[in-house]
Parts: sequence; structure tokens; C-alpha cells
Amino acid sequence: MLSIIKTMALNGIEGYLVEVQTDVTGGLPSFEVVGLPDATVREAKERIKSAIKNSGFDFPSRRFLINLAPANTKKEGSIFDLPMAIGILTAMGRIEKNINNQLEDTVFIGELSLDGKLNKVNGVLPMCIEAMKLGIKKVILPKQNAREAAVVKDIEIIPVVNLKQLVEYLNGNLDIKSQTVDIEKFFRNNDKYSVDFSEVKGQENVKRALEIAAAGGHNCLLIGSPGSGKTMMARRLPTILPDLTFNEALEITKIHSVAGKLKSNSSIITQRPFRAPHHTVSATSIVGGGRIPKPGEISLAHYGVLFLDELPEFNRNTLEVLRGPLEDRIITISRVNSTLTYSCNFMFVASMNPCMCGYYGSEEKECTCTPQSINRYLGRISGPLLDRIDIHIEVKPVKYQKLNSDMKPETSLQIRERVNKARKIQLERYNKLKIYSNAELTPQLIEKYCNINDKGKKILEISFEKLGLSARAYGRILKVARTIADLESSADIQERHLAEAIQYRSLDRKYNDKF
Repeated sequence: MLSIIKTMALNGIEGYLVEVQTDVTGGLPSFEVVGLPDATVREAKERIKSAIKNSGFDFPSRRFLINLAPANTKKEGSIFDLPMAIGILTAMGRIEKNINNQLEDTVFIGELSLDGKLNKVNGVLPMCIEAMKLGIKKVILPKQNAREAAVVKDIEIIPVVNLKQLVEYLNGNLDIKSQTVDIEKFFRNNDKYSVDFSEVKGQENVKRALEIAAAGGHNCLLIGSPGSGKTMMARRLPTILPDLTFNEALEITKIHSVAGKLKSNSSIITQRPFRAPHHTVSATSIVGGGRIPKPGEISLAHYGVLFLDELPEFNRNTLEVLRGPLEDRIITISRVNSTLTYSCNFMFVASMNPCMCGYYGSEEKECTCTPQSINRYLGRISGPLLDRIDIHIEVKPVKYQKLNSDMKPETSLQIRERVNKARKIQLERYNKLKIYSNAELTPQLIEKYCNINDKGKKILEISFEKLGLSARAYGRILKVARTIADLESSADIQERHLAEAIQYRSLDRKYNDKF
């Protein structure tokens, strides 16, 4: 007897429909799975046998053949356990096929334990989104995944604990309520952080630079001596980033779901990600990939911040793989069987000391490094990578008077209000271009939206002569100046906006001969 059950699979972070075609016939007992299954899918037959038997159903000695269609795409993971088990039980007559025609527009997703219990799987959200687009009306999945899937509107999510419960439900002997979540409730609490810029005394110039970076989505580098507060301020950057939209939250949650980073019983990520990998991280961990490709740190930081502390300590090859994604905002991973593309529209933030001892150029303490060691240390970062960083911020130690001051610094909420206002201006300006911030401007768009007057052109000419800036740095300065103007709600880029933007090229001004 033949049965056809629908399920979903993943290609990168996008779902696609798979038909589980099960044929149960007489003959020599066997259990075969075809349709390019990987080792995990092939092993499913042992889990399915035990789960069916331990759920109180017979598993006769018959010939079982399961085809996963389309058969020309590789099937990976344990998400096919449940649909294959339901296909077998339906083909054997344990489930009434046509009861309310519910198998026709239902998708089954889940991993089985030997006792029939359903276990959590990764990537449920993108699969449910695609199922909704295909007109599927109901998704049956493990209870631990239900809150995540319920974010998708116009589709019924049925949470199930074990195989026996599901069979009872499908046969009409048990009622299971569909899962719902209050999305607005999650977003009402998305501005609660454990850190705040009000905890940082002094460093007004650095806070200003980070505000500009947040308002325009610009990459930035903090350079200064040890203990000056570089890491402390970088970790507070997410608290002033623009409010997350629902569509952005969905994209972020999809990536974290596929990577298996979503917490149990979580629904949706409502805060911008902040990823801070250790300097021993590999290039594959940064960009993604592996034997079974998964999103890397740059994709997990999508619409958020990727922070690399002590930048020169990272492997040179690891840093160089960032160059393409920083420009393209996507990463493509090619394998023999498929080519996967992950989104990675992130803010790149890094910190570093100016030398090995950390005190080159410091007014507080004398540097003990030789010129050769300084050159070697700074030379670990390539010029092309530095060119992709819009804002260079020199961080100096805070004076005692600032630390002991009773003046209360601005809170992150106050700064974020200005950032939101500037980002709203950008969204309105670029609403037909499918870009969301000044940092995403292409050379053609820079020419259109970053016009400067003759005085501004003269300032830039002088700066290029003195600093030896590259063509890419020219565009970076104009984009930062555009953001500074937006923070002042100015339609035009003024000379003061341009002058401030040039000041955020401190590496070009102070360390130009070291790189």
C-alpha cells in the first residue's frame, strides 16, 4: 500500500517541500530509504522501528520502501523521522488517510526517540515560513519547537509530545490545541539590557563616534592603550542600535534556528545580535561551512554586531575572509552537492592596542616596543581590511576627574532616540532602493546622495594630500558625513560634517606609515 506524507527540508536558511512516499508490500523483509539520504536519514529506520513498537503498534515483517522526493537533492538531518513513521503507519492502515483530508495540507517535522518521544530539531522557522508560502495549512512538530514556529501567521501549529499522541490526534480520538504566541509582548520588552552607556564616564568623543556608527550602520575600529574602555564601550553598542523591526527579527531568528542557537521554547529574537568570537576562532567558524554547512559568526551577527577584540591577535587568513562579506553582505559556500548563501549584513566592530605593550603614542606611559616590533604588530592587519572600516576611533584613558565626577552620562535610551530618528530619515530616503542605512551606499548612490559644495571638495582635496587616502576611504568619509548630517536632520552635507568625518580616520592620520 502506498502513502504520501509532506515534510520540509532546508537549503541554507530556506525551506523547501519534500514528499515522503512510502510503499509497503509483501516479499522479503527489508527497509530501504532512497532519494539521496545522508547517514542520519539512513539511520532513521532503526529509530522508527523502535519508536513504532514502543508506541504500542505492530511493525510487521514486510518490504518497506521510502522515497524522499525530489530525489535529486541531498537530504540531511533527523527531521524526516516523524514523516517517515507517519507514512509507514498510514500505509499499514493505522492512520485513517482521508479523515477531514488533513494529510493533504499538513506538514510533519520531527526527530523520534526510541520510545516514540519527539525531540527538538533545528531550522523549524524557515521551514514553516516556506510552508505558509506554499499554502500549507497545518504543521505538526515537537512541542519544544512550537513557540518558534507559532511566529508564522496564517498557519496552524500543532505541538506533539510523542508518536502515540499524534496517531490518536490524526484518528480524531484526541484534540490538541494549536500553539499561539503574543509577538507584541516580546517586542515590548526588547529594550531591556544588562549594560548601559550611562555606566561609562568620560569618553564623550568615543560615544559620539559610536552613535554615528550606530546611526549609519558603519564599521568601526577602536584603538587605544589597555584599560581605556574599548571593550566596555563596544559591548554597549547594541543598546543604542535602532529598534529591531519584525521582518529583521524573523531573518535573525531563521539563521539562529538553522544554526541550532535558538533556546528551547523560544519564539523570536527581539534584540540585535552581538557576537564576540575569541581570537583563536577559525576561518570556517567565522564565515560558516563545515561538513554539514552551518551559518558562521558573520551570519549569526546579521543585523547586529560582530566584535573582534584584540584584532591583531586573530589569524591573518581568518581576517582576510571578512573582506568579501563586508562588501557584499552575503556569504556563499560551495559544496559538491549544493551552493548555499547566507545573509551577513552586520556591523563590524574591532578593538586593538597600537603595539605589543599597548602604549605607542600614549601620553600616560612610555612605549617599550621597538619600531620594528610596532610595524610587525600593526602589519598583522592588511590595508584592504582597514579600508573597509569607516570609522577609526582613538580611545584615550579617562582622567581621574572624569571618573570622580557627579555628572550623570547620557543613557543608552537617550542616544538610541537620536539614532532611531537618523535611521528613519535613511529608510525614507532609500525606501525604493532596498537598502536601509548609509553604510550600504554603492559608489553610484554616494554620487547621488552625498553631494558636497566647493568648500567641502577643497577640504577633501587637502585631506587626501596629507593623509594619502585611498579611493575606498573617499567613499567611506562621504558616507560617514552623510550620517552626521542625518543626525542633525540636515538635508545637505555641510563642511563641519565633512571635517568631523575626516577626524574619524585616525589610523590614516597617525599610523599611516605603519600599515
